[in-house]
Amino acid sequence: MIKKLFGFLYQYISFRSLRSRIFLMILLVGIIPSILMRQGIMRNYEERAVEQRTLTVQNQLKIVADHLLNEDYLNSPSSNVISAELDMLSNLYDGRVLIINGNFKIIKDTYGISEGKTIISEEVIKCFLGESVAKYDAENGYIEMTTPIVDNKSNETVTDAEGNVTEGSAGASKVKGVMLTSMSNSYIVGTMEVLSRKAIILETIMIIIIVGIAFILSGILSGPFERVTKAINEVQAGYSNEPISVPDLAETVHIVDAFNQLLQRMKVLDDSRQEFVSNVSHELKTPLTSMKVLADSLLMQDNAPAELYREFLEDIVSEIDRENRIITDLLALVKMDKTTSELNITAVDINELAELILKRLRPIARKLDVEVVFESIRPVIAEVDEVKMTLIMSNLVENAIKYNKEHGWVKVVVDADHQYFTFEVSDSGIGIPEESLTQIYERFYRVDKSHSREIGGTGLGLAISKNAVLAHRGFITVTSTEGEGSCFLVKIPLNYIAQ
Repeated sequence: MIKKLFGFLYQYISFRSLRSRIFLMILLVGIIPSILMRQGIMRNYEERAVEQRTLTVQNQLKIVADHLLNEDYLNSPSSNVISAELDMLSNLYDGRVLIINGNFKIIKDTYGISEGKTIISEEVIKCFLGESVAKYDAENGYIEMTTPIVDNKSNETVTDAEGNVTEGSAGASKVKGVMLTSMSNSYIVGTMEVLSRKAIILETIMIIIIVGIAFILSGILSGPFERVTKAINEVQAGYSNEPISVPDLAETVHIVDAFNQLLQRMKVLDDSRQEFVSNVSHELKTPLTSMKVLADSLLMQDNAPAELYREFLEDIVSEIDRENRIITDLLALVKMDKTTSELNITAVDINELAELILKRLRPIARKLDVEVVFESIRPVIAEVDEVKMTLIMSNLVENAIKYNKEHGWVKVVVDADHQYFTFEVSDSGIGIPEESLTQIYERFYRVDKSHSREIGGTGLGLAISKNAVLAHRGFITVTSTEGEGSCFLVKIPLNYIAQ
């Protein structure tokens, strides 16, 4: 139990399992937006609060600026009323107010430390040009702004060179002075701290809820995959051999379908293996049984004539040859089942190889009165395993001869294009029933078992041929009409394709 618990925790910590990854994704999708939203709200509040506070203070400063002009404070800064107003502003906003006259001299400092000094800064110059500036310094914790002290009654009458009289303004000369104000942002910071604490509490609650939701959803979403794993493990352990079904998700349906196809393929292979073992046992046992019957027959006859001994011994030799052919074909088939890395690839003249094989098989054809015709469309040099290519050609041509009719024919054609070469064997033989076309490459399968016994077939030739063709990354097809003949077509790449 403890081991399973540690294994479960390890999967979650290492994020190797699908469930832990789903959990992490849901957690991140839930938490990251909430953090970004909190930061965005706090930033937006800070900007709005600074903007609102600046606007409020600026309006009050403009009223004070009008009082300054009315009291002629810039020329005689001795008004106790104005000084009281300025000190009140300084205390109200926990800041500092500087009054600067037209000569850039500080005539009033609510802190009382810079009076009589000259101040020249970018903000002050811009303000004398009629542009108010407000700057927020969050790092140092203050808001700084400039307010122009404007004389709106300073319009003058101007006479031009022609004697026309117009009423104009003095432009920049209207700004008589500047109020430079610095105020603390402690109120904003304090409000933001309160909001931040509340936001963090809310965010913590949301994170706890999101963690719970992520845990539940990760379990729900990974559940079908766990059921698939459990079903596959049951099949692997041998508790079940039936197709599994987990239709919860489209992905699990695809996985289950693929597994069921694999399971079906394994069943087919297992059935094929059992049938193969059964056929091998039968094929190997039949000649042995015949030899035992012949030998027992001789032993039961005390004075059997020499002619009978010779006849029986010839039959025994025939059965031994048959046994040897079966074993040889079985060994060849086993070798075919091995990896293609054992292929001995060389450049082979396919036309010459075909002629050599037909030369060996023509005596058999003559005995059966079958004419063999070879047609070479063009010279073909291909990269193949010569031994396995010989097996392919020999089996196909020999079958065409043996399963032919009297006075029949066999035609062999070699051709090629820029990528593949073809080896085609057609005959006028007994043909293959349509229902048997998909089974002729199975081991020990025979269309006509009685006829096969007469001609000595083992039922392995086509299986060997197909495996050899597949080893060369080629393919073999057959067309046949029962009673009229068959045509086998082998197509193999000219250049060997390594797997």
